[in-house]
Order: sequence, then C-alpha cells, then structure tokens
Amino acid sequence: MMFSDAGKAVRFDENDVRPMGRAARVVRGMMLEEGQHVISMLVAESEAQSVLTATENGYGKRTMIGEYTRHGRGTKGMIAIQTTERNGRVVGAVLVDETDEIMLITTGGVLVRTRVSEVRLMGRATQGVTLIAVDDGNRLSGVQRVVESDAAADAAVDPAGDPEAGPAADPAADPAGDGSPDGPKPTPA
Repeated sequence: MMFSDAGKAVRFDENDVRPMGRAARVVRGMMLEEGQHVISMLVAESEAQSVLTATENGYGKRTMIGEYTRHGRGTKGMIAIQTTERNGRVVGAVLVDETDEIMLITTGGVLVRTRVSEVRLMGRATQGVTLIAVDDGNRLSGVQRVVESDAAADAAVDPAGDPEAGPAADPAADPAGDGSPDGPKPTPA
C-alpha cells in the first residue's frame, strides 16, 4: 500500500513489482499530481489489521485494510482520508492492531502517546476525529506505532533496578560464585 499527502492510497499485490537490480529503472507505484508526495508505504500481512491515517491539523482515523480494494499499481489511488481545510494534508499512515499504541509528534515538540483502540474505526472517505489538539502555528508532523510497551521495558529491568546488570544471579546455580555452574576450574600446572 502506498499513501500520498493528498489523502490517496493505492493497494496492489507486491508480485506486480518484479525483482530488479540496483541499477535498473523503477516501475511506477502511484501516479502523483504536481506538488504531491508519497508519505508512506506499508506491507499488509493480514486483513485483520487496520491503517491509521493522520493529518497535519491533528485529525485521523482507523480504516480496515479490507476497505482498500486491490487495483493495479500506477493509478492515482482511492481516497484514504479527506484532505479538507479542516484536516490539512496527510502526514502519516501506519499499520496498527487494536492492542497497539501510537505516538503523535507536533512541530512544536509535543509528544502524545495513545492507545489505538481509542481511535474510532471509520470508512475510507471520511474526515476522521481529533487525535491531538494542535496550537496555532503548530501542526502534526508525524505518527508512529509504539513497538515496545512500558510493561515490557519494566520486565527487562533486574530486581535491583539496574537495566545494565542483566538477569539476577541464582546462588544455587553458581555454588563457587565464579560464574560457572560447576565451580572453579583447575588451573594447568
């Protein structure tokens, strides 16, 4: 799937793009009008996933992948989200699952982390809902899926609270206290 900042998306089978060498000419994935740019390329693995799109004025929505019908590559695409004066241009599109979290980043340096489940599922040709309130002069500059949750990070920290120390040593597994489970090794004479 390819997404443009004009709110359009193209979905095609990756086999429509044949393997080529580094020096080969490329094939067209999406036809763009003057002033438009591709802002995201996604590889969908399952119809159960959804795409979260976000616009520069802080609006966004989730849409199930099944709503993006497959077409041939090189077309202008279908509407992924309305780009109106209210919404502004699209700044990001990410594949998400219901249990994921996202991070929203504004040009003013504000970061907001939120659960994907709090963003409503909507159809492709809608304007979306408010993801983040942006102040005058600022805009949303990006959206990213958060890969690791705080719970996973806390589990990686040892009981003493030192993340560098690694797992706590088990005295029963190291009776000699020298790092080997069998005790000290004899030194050659």
